[in-house]
Amino acid sequence: MTDEEIVVAIRGLAASKGLPPAASPEAVAEAERVIGYSLPPLLRRLYLEVANGGFGPRGGILGVPGGEWRGDWADITDAYQAFSSAPDNSVPSGLIWLFEWGDAIWSLVDCRDPSGSMWGWDPNDGLEDALFSTGQTLSEWLADAIAGRDAIPQK
Repeated sequence: MTDEEIVVAIRGLAASKGLPPAASPEAVAEAERVIGYSLPPLLRRLYLEVANGGFGPRGGILGVPGGEWRGDWADITDAYQAFSSAPDNSVPSGLIWLFEWGDAIWSLVDCRDPSGSMWGWDPNDGLEDALFSTGQTLSEWLADAIAGRDAIPQK
């Protein structure tokens, strides 16, 4: 799927699933300020044009500040600050915690890469090998979720 097809598909889901309204430019700018990187263009566009989170696998990804509370985290900046300040943090700056699968397993997106490389984080076998590349971009990850192929990231 192209990025445009992903935007159109998620826009269609927004109406049928009652996703939160789009984020304000100020909220996206605040998230980017806290993270220290621009969001990948597709993610930025989805937040600004479609919905402030709630799309993607299962119950949907976290939004930027001002969106709906999802589980233990208010938004991507809340999760980013909490994990970044943890004493055992082994995640490089610029990777943001986007979606929690449960059992402490997360999908992260790399803001240092415009294509939004996706990473998995699974600390269940120890923190030294918790972070790993999934080999997908954000658009591929979202296309899989749209098609119902939202598998937990595997090492």
